[in-house]
Amino acid sequence: MPTILGQNQYGKAENRVVKITRDGDTHHIKDLNVSVALSGDMDDVHYSGSNANVLPTDTTKNTVFAFAKEHGIESAEQFGIHLARHFVSSQEPIKVARIRVEEYSWERIATSDGNSKFIGADEVKHSFVRKGQETRTTQITFDGEKWEVISGLKDLSVMNSTNSEFWGYVKDKYTTLKEAYDRILATDVSAKWRYNWTSDEERMPNWEKSYEQTRKHMLQAFAETYSLSLQQTLYQMGSRIINNRSEIDEIRFSLPNNHHFLVDLEPFGLKNDTAEGAVYFAADRPYGLIEATVLRDGVEPKIPVDMTNL
Repeated sequence: MPTILGQNQYGKAENRVVKITRDGDTHHIKDLNVSVALSGDMDDVHYSGSNANVLPTDTTKNTVFAFAKEHGIESAEQFGIHLARHFVSSQEPIKVARIRVEEYSWERIATSDGNSKFIGADEVKHSFVRKGQETRTTQITFDGEKWEVISGLKDLSVMNSTNSEFWGYVKDKYTTLKEAYDRILATDVSAKWRYNWTSDEERMPNWEKSYEQTRKHMLQAFAETYSLSLQQTLYQMGSRIINNRSEIDEIRFSLPNNHHFLVDLEPFGLKNDTAEGAVYFAADRPYGLIEATVLRDGVEPKIPVDMTNL
């Protein structure tokens, strides 16, 4: 039976790039994990093994590191845009470049007065601790004319210790879950949002400010929503972002419901759920998984469903 070649791409995945910028004694750090995928006129290399149109993956790796030095890293999005434009414009066989970036955040370590004096400086500005919060993500796709920027975050752990209920649901002979009128609502947010910037003719968003503000609205909506379901909270988070950030048209969430169950302490003569508090067992699996896309009215969804957890 004859066969034909379908969609294909190649590149160098997970290039760990750490860029230190020195401003005198004050240092700044950008820590990225960059993956490059290129596609275009690549039939021959698959059919005959001819590498005439192939830019080596080692070259793409070197380009990532060289661009970090030559252009700096203003933001994950801007760095990805520089790379995508370079690969498509410099190599005729390459028609589409997709750059995926994960950014790991660091914050400065606050030192004691004693340590500062011991080191011989009034203030230490070059020591960092890795933040234990989310990983920032972005995917840049460029076909020589149009851009698609899908940014996001993952592993942002949030919890409301009250103001959450779950009742009135469908019950059948297999239902054992008791209705809850005051429960813990906890999740690890994974989100992808798509920018409506698609052309060099348009004004480019301020990527750093946009990420900061999107994260802020996401967290505020989570905290301020009296939740009757995680689905309701998800929609409020997405709506808050769409209504406040004009540069974003679509956001997709994947939210595991990190269940917390009251521990039965009656065998020990203890009342657990009291006005002073309660003790819970945090179950990591199985877990409910709530996923949905929130869109600006009139906008078609473009974020692939499989870019979230399952």
